[in-house]
Amino acid sequence: MSLFTDTASEMLYPIMPIYLKSIGFSILLIGILEGFAEATAGLSKGYFGKLSDNSGKRVPFVQIGYAFSAVSKPMMAVFIFPIWIFFARTIDRLGKGIRTGARDAILSDEATPETKAKVFGFHRSLDTFGAVLGPLFALLYLYFNPENYKTLFYIAFIPGLIAVLTTFYLKDKGKKIGTQKIATPFFSFLNYWKASPPQYRKVVTGLLAFALFNSSDVFLLLKAKQAGLSDTMVIGVYIFYNLVYALSSFPLGIIADKIGLKKMYVFGLSIFAIVYFGMSVSSNILVIAGLFFLYGVYASATEGISKAWISNIILKKDVGTGIGTYSGFQSICSMLASSLAGLIWYQFGAGATFIITGVATLLIIIYFSFWVKTNPKPLQQMEG
Repeated sequence: MSLFTDTASEMLYPIMPIYLKSIGFSILLIGILEGFAEATAGLSKGYFGKLSDNSGKRVPFVQIGYAFSAVSKPMMAVFIFPIWIFFARTIDRLGKGIRTGARDAILSDEATPETKAKVFGFHRSLDTFGAVLGPLFALLYLYFNPENYKTLFYIAFIPGLIAVLTTFYLKDKGKKIGTQKIATPFFSFLNYWKASPPQYRKVVTGLLAFALFNSSDVFLLLKAKQAGLSDTMVIGVYIFYNLVYALSSFPLGIIADKIGLKKMYVFGLSIFAIVYFGMSVSSNILVIAGLFFLYGVYASATEGISKAWISNIILKKDVGTGIGTYSGFQSICSMLASSLAGLIWYQFGAGATFIITGVATLLIIIYFSFWVKTNPKPLQQMEG
């Protein structure tokens, strides 16, 4: 499911700003559109994760979430008025918000505490492989059909539809996760912060602190462009990064289960710091390519690992809420991080942006190393 949906989404990622400009969107309007869409996804992840836990169901949320994302693709081509583009883009991000908590809870249910990183790593591997196939197809298509953007949106509906069809193979387990029907106000997931285990709050505090400095990959691509790479080479290095990410997620997940999730996550942060310090001082094309390789390793050592870690330190009945709450706050922090990075870049230059992020990451590594202890026994194991 994630493979096909990411193929569809990433097929459009490189050309989305170009397409929006071609139908009359200004840079400011594009920024507002993306900010609003990401905020929608962020807030809805927590709510729908909580709703999934309370209802005791996972599959309907996954099916509706993937369906929304699939339908939004052709809508972007059919409706060219700004208000309809906002609606279509919001539908896409809302779909992500609806499915995220429930999907990750399904992954958690299918793993034991000792295999969480392996399962989440495998998911990230397939998910990210879609980010390799999508841009490759877009490059190939636009080579033969330059500037014919609209048709690409219709084509992207096909893998999106396949993703929806595969969800019908999923079945909710017979045992209800929630024990009773509970009213779920939209912001009720915020209450989970107070009710959650202390370890959850410690871990998520560190994860969100990092998210506040982990700006969009666009800034790395801009740095690559500054270093002298052509537009095609910039897209190529983005594909290369995703390929490394896809190939290394599963094996690093297996290693994480053996050495400990915290150790793997801190390792990933260390790689991230090296990448950002390297970007701040080098404009050598070969060095930039090497840093993108390391960036792929960083992503595979942190993305799936963080959710696996969270799922091991909360009760099984709260997995959708716990991961959804984290994912929601992470989306908002990431949006703020990109705004902050853009401001620093504008005022002080690219080097300052990367150095500040690198230093902040070192402080977060110290936080995880000395203030966050590893549970001797996962909470879900103790629950059983």
